[in-house]
Amino acid sequence: MTTPPLAQFSGQQQQQTQAARDVNTASLCRIGQETVQDIVLRTMEIFQLLRNMQLPNGVTYHPNTHQDRLGKLQEHLRTLSVLFRKLRLVYDKCNENCAGLEPIPSEQLIPYVEDDSSKLEDRMANQLRAASEERREVLEVNKKLKQKNQQLKMIMDQLRNLIWEINSMLAVRS
Repeated sequence: MTTPPLAQFSGQQQQQTQAARDVNTASLCRIGQETVQDIVLRTMEIFQLLRNMQLPNGVTYHPNTHQDRLGKLQEHLRTLSVLFRKLRLVYDKCNENCAGLEPIPSEQLIPYVEDDSSKLEDRMANQLRAASEERREVLEVNKKLKQKNQQLKMIMDQLRNLIWEINSMLAVRS
């Protein structure tokens, strides 16, 4: 029993579609990198062709050679156009795959080894932090002390006024 050719074709097409979905972002980036390298190579070849082309300025002119080089140049330009379209597709697919991801700062992605100078800087930063915290605490205590002094001054003024009134009343009685 063989499956009909149409069923085989649709099964293969589904497998290819599934394989296309399973391409991960890293392999897409690798494909993109290879595409960029191809673009650079083709561009260098185009410049090489342009440099080697002679302008028809009265010098012995070989139309066959010129047409051959012109054909190569046009072929390279078409290939370059296709490569740029491919790169755009890879770029769009990578952006689509990474749409839900939050960007990670590059500093966190690069491992580094701490040296003694960074430990010294950390120690100095800790000392500075401790000193600033101590200063803040002293300022808070000073503020509270001033408030208490203000309250005591008010109480002393009230007591002075009370004693004055008591003395005045005693003086009136006598």
